Amino acid sequence: MEEEKKEVKEDQKEEVQAPKSLYEKTNEAVERQEAANKKTEELLKRQEELYANQKLSGTAGGRIEDQEVKAETPQEYKDRVMKGDVEYSN
Repeated sequence: MEEEKKEVKEDQKEEVQAPKSLYEKTNEAVERQEAANKKTEELLKRQEELYANQKLSGTAGGRIEDQEVKAETPQEYKDRVMKGDVEYSN
């Protein structure tokens, strides 16, 4: 049992790593920043595609004004009918 305890302690000692140098810490920070930049770039591309699709489909968020419906007078209706501009629905 004592030998097993010694082996476990030795294994634990091997797991402890030496303190990292400033160079290693800097490299890790650079790698994390590069990964974050890549992810940000992908998100930006997706956002640009979404905006382009919205722009092309006409739903880009522009303000849409309600159009007032003009009441047609009997005289105007008669004139339209005489011109043949009336569409009949069945």
